[in-house]
Amino acid sequence: MAWNEPGGGKKDPWSGRDQQDTPPDLDEVLRHLQERINKLFGRKPGSGDGGNAGRLTGMIGAAAVAVWGLTGIYIVDEGSRGVVTRFGKYVETTQPGPHWHWPAPIEAVTVVNVEQQRFVEVGYRSGGRQQAVGSLGSVPREALMLTKDENIVDVRLAVQYQIKDAKDYLFNVLDPEGTLKQVTESAERSVIGNSTMDFVLTEGRSGIAADIKVEIQEMLDQYRAGIRVITVNLVDAQPPEDVQASFEDAIKAREDEQRLKNEAEAYANEVVPRARGAASRLTQESEGYKEKVIAKARGEAGRFERLLAEYEKAPDVMRERLYIESMQEVMERANTLMLDVKNGNNVIYLPLDKIRSARGAADAAASESEAGSVPMPAQIDSQEGGAKAGGGRASSRGRDGRGQ
Repeated sequence: MAWNEPGGGKKDPWSGRDQQDTPPDLDEVLRHLQERINKLFGRKPGSGDGGNAGRLTGMIGAAAVAVWGLTGIYIVDEGSRGVVTRFGKYVETTQPGPHWHWPAPIEAVTVVNVEQQRFVEVGYRSGGRQQAVGSLGSVPREALMLTKDENIVDVRLAVQYQIKDAKDYLFNVLDPEGTLKQVTESAERSVIGNSTMDFVLTEGRSGIAADIKVEIQEMLDQYRAGIRVITVNLVDAQPPEDVQASFEDAIKAREDEQRLKNEAEAYANEVVPRARGAASRLTQESEGYKEKVIAKARGEAGRFERLLAEYEKAPDVMRERLYIESMQEVMERANTLMLDVKNGNNVIYLPLDKIRSARGAADAAASESEAGSVPMPAQIDSQEGGAKAGGGRASSRGRDGRGQ
């Protein structure tokens, strides 16, 4: 009979309600739970194994529920993010620390490390980070690029990246790493295709890597891939192996050309200033010679004007004086004289150069030797007297000739 069934005073439903201070018995609670479980599985009350079996079943069920609830506890490490999904749909992104979610199959958590440095190799496969560049295995399908000047170049890139958004990384792109590799190839072909081969292989390496990084990041942001590109390293750029020898010859020829240009520029830098200095010196010398000639001409003209004035005063005297001075000047430069004596048949020959040399040798010997042999003064005086006599006869002959 239910508690609210009508009956006597002892059946009053409100009787004794206020006096009930003790909690319900645990055995009674377990029995009620067992009855509900039996009803749920179609078992009749009172049938089966008895009270202890039902109690054990209830405890096992409670423990199972507790264990199931504990499986929802998870911890996100530092530098990671937890992405919670409920029946496959995104719910939230949790930060580092302990968290709880509805256990499976209701919710699931994917922990993503967002600080890990990840790498993608395009154009080669290293097989190990410590290998040298020369031992890297090339992948021609990814490495061969066509340049702006229609040459083929073998380019190898290494892309370093991080995950900047765990939700976008997991849900927006099916294969993030594969997508990154394809985006890198596309950006690489775009940049290389707008550059010449010489630029790619020489001074353009750093600039090309920076341009490729910018294009990769722009495309990844358009895809909302949740990836941040850190660095793009141009590992190697060289011609294909089939034309490697010819290209090395071309490089050597280009280096020789540059070397010869440098040597020519150095020679020009040395010769041109010297030539300019010589030209300046010649210009200054010519200016000095010009001034000298002009001054000398002016002096000669002034002297001639003064002589002209004196000549007009005494023509005979000035004529005689000018003749004597001219003959003296001529005789001083002459080394040999031929004298024709008037009314005579012999021609007198005077070797003035030998006379002068003999006189110079005599003077040198007299000054160097103190007690040795001394030149004969009589011979020297006789030679000097002969020279003077010859000079006097020459002057007399000249005047006589002019007088005639």
